[in-house]
Amino acid sequence: MFNKQMSGNPALKSSAFQFTGARQSEDCMTQAGTYNKTGLLLLICVVTASYTMNPSGTAFVLPGAIGGFILALITIFKKEWSMVTAPLYALCEGALLGGVSYMYQVQFPGIVQNAVMLTFGVAFIMLAIFRYKIIEVTQQLRVGIAAATGAIFLVYLVSMVMGFFGSSIPMIHSAGPIGIGFSFVVVGIASFNLLLDFDFIERASEQGNTPKYMEWFGAFGLMVTLVWLYLELLRLLSKLNRR
Repeated sequence: MFNKQMSGNPALKSSAFQFTGARQSEDCMTQAGTYNKTGLLLLICVVTASYTMNPSGTAFVLPGAIGGFILALITIFKKEWSMVTAPLYALCEGALLGGVSYMYQVQFPGIVQNAVMLTFGVAFIMLAIFRYKIIEVTQQLRVGIAAATGAIFLVYLVSMVMGFFGSSIPMIHSAGPIGIGFSFVVVGIASFNLLLDFDFIERASEQGNTPKYMEWFGAFGLMVTLVWLYLELLRLLSKLNRR
C-alpha cells in the first residue's frame, strides 16, 4: 500500500500523503501540476542566485541558509501553507546558492556552469530511469536509500559539531582518493533520492484524493533534493580541481 512506502527525502515521508475522504476531481494533486510547480520554484531559485552571485552576494549566504531551514520546517509541518512557503524557500535557497556559487567560482572558474549542467543532467537521467523502469523502485530500495541518506546527514552533523572544536572527520573533505570517493558516494545517494521522489509523487497523484496544494509540497520536496545534489556536485568538482 502507498502509506507504507518511503522516500529518502525527509520532506516527502509517506505520512505527508495520507488522506482519506477526499473526492477525485480537478482539485486533486497531479504529476503534471507538481512538475510545473517544480519548474517555477527552480526559476525563482535560479533568478535569485543570479542576482546574489557576486562579492556582495556572499552576505546572503547565512540569512539564506537560516531562512531556508526555517521555511523548510514550516513547510514540512504545515503542508497546506506550501503554496506560500515553497516559493519563499526557493527564494532563500537562491540567495544561499548564489553566494556559495560565487565563492566556488572565484577559486575554480567554470565550476558553477559545470555543476549546474550536471545537476540538470542527473535529474533528467534519473527521470528517464524512473519513467522507463530501468531501475524498479522497490521497498528494499526505498529502505536502503533512506538509511544511506540518514547516515550521510549524520556524518555531516558530526563533522559540523567537530568543527566547533577546531576538528573534523579525517579525509572526507580532502582532495585525496578517500575524499573524492566519499563525494562520489554522496552524489550517488542524492541522485537516487530523486528517483525515490519521482516514485513518491507518482504514487501520491495516483491516489486520486491528494489535495491540490500538495503539488506545491511535492515540488518543494524535489527542490530540497536538487539543492542538495547541486551542492554535492560543487564539492566533488572542487576536489577534482584541487588535485
